[in-house]
Amino acid sequence: MVVGSAMHQRVSFAQMPAKAKRSEDRGLSYAEAGVDIDAGDRAADLILSHLRRTHGPRVIANPGGFAGLFRLDFNEHLFKKNYRDPVLVACTDGVGTKVKLAAQLGIHDTVGIDLVAMSVNDMLVQGAEPLIFLDYIGVHRVDPEVIERIVKGVADGCEQAGCALLGGETAEMPDVYALGDYDLAGFAVGVVELRRAVNAERVSPGDVVLGLASSGVHSNGFSLVRRIVSHAKLDLGRVYADLDPSRTLGEVLLTPTRIYTRSVGRVLRTYRVKSVVTGMAHITGGGLAGNLARSIGPECDAVLRRSAWEAPPVFEFLRRHGRVDPEEMDRVFNMGVGYCLVVRPTFADAISRRLERAGERVFRLGRIARGKGRVRLT
Repeated sequence: MVVGSAMHQRVSFAQMPAKAKRSEDRGLSYAEAGVDIDAGDRAADLILSHLRRTHGPRVIANPGGFAGLFRLDFNEHLFKKNYRDPVLVACTDGVGTKVKLAAQLGIHDTVGIDLVAMSVNDMLVQGAEPLIFLDYIGVHRVDPEVIERIVKGVADGCEQAGCALLGGETAEMPDVYALGDYDLAGFAVGVVELRRAVNAERVSPGDVVLGLASSGVHSNGFSLVRRIVSHAKLDLGRVYADLDPSRTLGEVLLTPTRIYTRSVGRVLRTYRVKSVVTGMAHITGGGLAGNLARSIGPECDAVLRRSAWEAPPVFEFLRRHGRVDPEEMDRVFNMGVGYCLVVRPTFADAISRRLERAGERVFRLGRIARGKGRVRLT
């Protein structure tokens, strides 16, 4: 049974087998089956303001509708995008078992940022501008205040990315999710001019590889993170001296994934004629080598210097307490580099300065050489 629209009443409830014993004078109810429609309606009311604050002039009001509406272009000259050959770019992703940590600690307003980041950073690799975002929240039981905190985080992420939170879905399924657990999935759509789409075939020997600092672990490898915490009997509520002295271990691990769309998008818009950015990579599961290799083509290698950047303390903390092999760390985590750009050598310094002015910490990681599509760390 689906209640309401994508924007205003976003809660749906899967049909559940009845568990309660029927009384003699009445039939079974949905509430007795474990689903609270009233709580879903209240959650929908609480999150409406978070959706609205992400909406710009291209969002079309659709009260009571069953889907969100968004203009690819806008009639008013001030907002007109003037796409000539637009290509839609779509991504979907989740936050993985980082949600288990959020649920355990009762910190629900940051994983929504992670959710947005995982999709919009991926589409940015193609040179796309993120337009709209939708979220899915699966829960054991709808707690309106928890749902509101999660969606607040999603809206915060959309504001950082410059896209509209157009709608979403919350599914209450007590037979699927354990008490206190929830899961998140996100769906993003963006657009890029066909001639501006980033293509790995443009990467050439001599190009420079720039890395942008991550904010921490981001949203990959949390099954290993949680195993390390359990194995080493670490206290998530403790402040460890070799990490951030102002935050607990749990807060450090829940640091949201950095969103790169505004800073990198600014660079892409600056060079509208020349294709000075030849490749990009979002560093997620598979690490720096695994993800950058997807963006350089089969006839090039990326030769990177390990001394070009220093991993944040959280990675050495996890490696030491889990006695994790360094190669495994490189394969699972971003190790301090969350995003990469491959750029023409004559523009590398100018692009680095632009990114730094936009708030990024930039590392000059290495260069592109002739090869076989590998990433070599020296």
